[in-house]
Order: sequence, then structure tokens, then C-alpha cells
Amino acid sequence: MSTIIVVAILLLVFSGSSSSAEGAKKTIVMGTSPDYAPYESVDAKGSGEIVGLDIDIAKAIADKLGYELQISGMDFNSLIAALQTGRVDFVMSAMSVTDERKQSVDFSKVYYVARNTIISKANHNYGTLEELSGKRIGVQLGSTQETVAASIKNAEIKKLNKIPDMIQEIKSGRIDAAIVEDAVALGNTTANPDLKFTMIPSGDGDEDQGYSVAFPKGSPLVDEFNEALQELEASGEKEAIVTKWFDSIMATTGPAGGLNLDFTILRDYMNYMMKGIYVTLLFTLVSALFGFVWGAILSLFKISHVRPLQWFATAYTSVFRGTPLLLQLFLIYFATPQLLDYDISPLLAAGLAFGLNSAAYLSETIRAGIMAVDRGQREAAMALGIPYRTMMISIIFPQAVKNILPALVNECVALLKESSLVSVIGVQDLMRRATVVQANTYRAFEALLFVGVIYYVLVLILTSLARVLERRLRRSD
Repeated sequence: MSTIIVVAILLLVFSGSSSSAEGAKKTIVMGTSPDYAPYESVDAKGSGEIVGLDIDIAKAIADKLGYELQISGMDFNSLIAALQTGRVDFVMSAMSVTDERKQSVDFSKVYYVARNTIISKANHNYGTLEELSGKRIGVQLGSTQETVAASIKNAEIKKLNKIPDMIQEIKSGRIDAAIVEDAVALGNTTANPDLKFTMIPSGDGDEDQGYSVAFPKGSPLVDEFNEALQELEASGEKEAIVTKWFDSIMATTGPAGGLNLDFTILRDYMNYMMKGIYVTLLFTLVSALFGFVWGAILSLFKISHVRPLQWFATAYTSVFRGTPLLLQLFLIYFATPQLLDYDISPLLAAGLAFGLNSAAYLSETIRAGIMAVDRGQREAAMALGIPYRTMMISIIFPQAVKNILPALVNECVALLKESSLVSVIGVQDLMRRATVVQANTYRAFEALLFVGVIYYVLVLILTSLARVLERRLRRSD
């Protein structure tokens, strides 16, 4: 019981405070995908906060309306779901108004109009959509560029979560071109001289993209935001914000050349990226501990003589092993606020999802370890009158753990590596921080190589510690 309490306390560390103090400004939560500079990105060189054109406009609106702004980062294709489940109050993420999106959310008036462009290698010259016929085209999943690309005849459309992913696909030759918005194209081609972009001509099956603020259906915030946007437009404050962030794009510099790798661009981001090690290790530790404790309980259910407990443990294992871990993560993160009216934090949701999933696998491993212990020891303990609980904790479990130690280490290693999945809901682990650096530098490869080395070193350290523990256990026999 004490172990379960410790696990619960560790999990609660993730949750933070879910309510604002009495008497403070009312908090309003904004959802965004911070990988789309200059509209939204993370200030990885400085504060680590999400910054950008959309952020400054949102702050100005919140200030005018008397709200305290809280920003929640996640993948672009998760933003609509976050609105519908009440995780966020509004979304600003360079989101265009479409008829399909209008069926799910409400929109404000347009606050910025952008142009679509075609990015390709510099030795190609795609100037119109017709020239992309029969080509491999990249677009961001959930963006309006999907609709534009769908109109191209015989094109092979590849939908990716993030802009840096598309840039890397172009550079590696897996796609011929990508359709993105003008400011993003400018930043990426400035940082990558081997790439170029051209504006899609007006009337060429494409219209200028009007970006708006998205709200849940029936939200009273729509009228308030429209009034605030009109005030920002009239005062010239919005134009000043746009100018500030578009000028910042031109400060981006290209790579040093050679192998087209320039690791010096990571110098200013080292501190930000290294902080991801703590988040990754904490998440792995808590998930592994929770998974082990709950998995041990499930294993006892499976070997008990109480039929309902056996059925429950078997059904639990079947469900969690039979469905994708990413699906379980999404369900816990998005469904909890809607069903339980509790604003679960991304890290707590990730810890629960990974712990519950790991327990399903560990329950079978632990059960096998228990069954491998010589039956005569149980009979001897019972003959001596040792209570069942004491027998299991002091006699059977230590030997079972010794037998399954390699399997437990493998599960910890798997948790450590699979922790990269939590980046999709905005947890600032190593992988999420790498994608942030990708977005800020417009360079797709250097940050990924760097975190790959970190993951490898962490796994080596974990396996080395496991070998030391295993040797000590053997000497204690």
C-alpha cells in the first residue's frame, strides 16, 4: 500500500495546479502548434516560452479583454480535438477558415492573409500547380494546403505532422516539393540555400489564406475577440507586431556547407535541449514504477482463485496489449477533461498512459517469474504458518524479480525510447525539444542526431546499471 501511495504522489508531481487563485484574472487557454515560425515557436535560446506573431496578437487581445493568457502547445492536427474536448478556449496557430472546419468550430474575423508557395530543391523550378502534376507533394496534416494539393492531377500527396519533417523529406529526395505558407517558406529557404520557393500565382487553383482564431461552437468569446481585433487594426498595433516578426525571419543564416550539416547552430540551444533529459528520465522512472506496481497486482489477480479478479486482469491485459499506445495516450489526455471535468496535465496523462500500458505487459512477465519459483518454498512457508501476504512479499517476490530482471530492464529501455511519443501532446521531453529547435533553426537533421546520441547514452547507462545489479544479486545467492 505504501508503494502505491508513493507512486500516486510522484504522479501528482506531474499535474501541477489546475485552477487559478481566487481574485486573480480569469485565465483563458490558447492552443497552438509551436513549430511554425514566425507565427508560433519556442524561444529555446532564452526563456523557453512559446513566442511569435500569433502569440503577441493573442496577448494583446487578452490584455484588452482582461484575461490572463495561458498557452498550451501540441501538434497541429490535435488542435481541433483540444477545442472540442474543452482542453483549450481558443486556437491561434496560423489556422485558415474552411467549410469543413466550420462544421466543428467557430471562427473570428480574419487577422492575417498569407500566400501559398511551392518549396523545392534549388535545381528545380516549379512555378505553378500544373507543373506539380505527377509529382510527390508534401503538406502538413490538417492544414488547408491539403486541399490545394488534392487539386493537383496525378500527384502523390504525403501528409506530415510538422514543417521541418517536410523540409527534410525534400532534402532527402523522398518528395519533390512541398506547399507551405509564404513566411514559413522564406525562413526555410533562407536557412537552407539548397532550397528555393516560388509564390503560387493567384487564380492558379489557390486562394490567399486568411488566418482566423478558432473557438468551440457557440463560444461567447467570438464577438469579444472580433472587437479586440478591430481595435488592434485601427491603432496600428497589429501591423507593428506583423512587421516585428517578419523582419526576424531575415536574421536566419544558412549552413556552413560541406556535408550540409552545421552543428554549430545547436550551440545556443544546448541548455534548452539538455533540460529535456530530466523530463524524459522522470517520466520513464514514474511510468516504470507505476507499471511495475500495478503489473504486480494484476499478476496476483491472475494467479488468484477468485474468478472475477482473474477475468478482470485477463480483460485488462487484452485491451491494453490489443490497442495502440498512442491511441491510449490520446484518449486519456483528451477524454479526461470532457468525461471527468479534470484538466489533466500532459505529463500526468503521459505517465498514466505509459504506466497502464506497461503494467499489461509486466503482469505476464511477473506472473511467469512467480510461477518459476519452486513450489516447495510456498508449501514450506504455509507449513510454518507464514501469512500469504508476508510470504509473497518476503519470499516469493524477491526470487521472482531476480528471475525476470533482464525482462524488467528491457521494459525500462523500451519505455525510455518510446517516451518520444509524448511529444505529440506537448510534453517537453527530448524529442519535443528537438522539434522545437528544428522549427527555430529551419534545419531538420542536426537536432535529431544530437538527441539520438543522448537517447543512446541514456540506454547504455541504464543497461550498465542493470548489469551491476544483476551481478550483485548473483553474488547474494
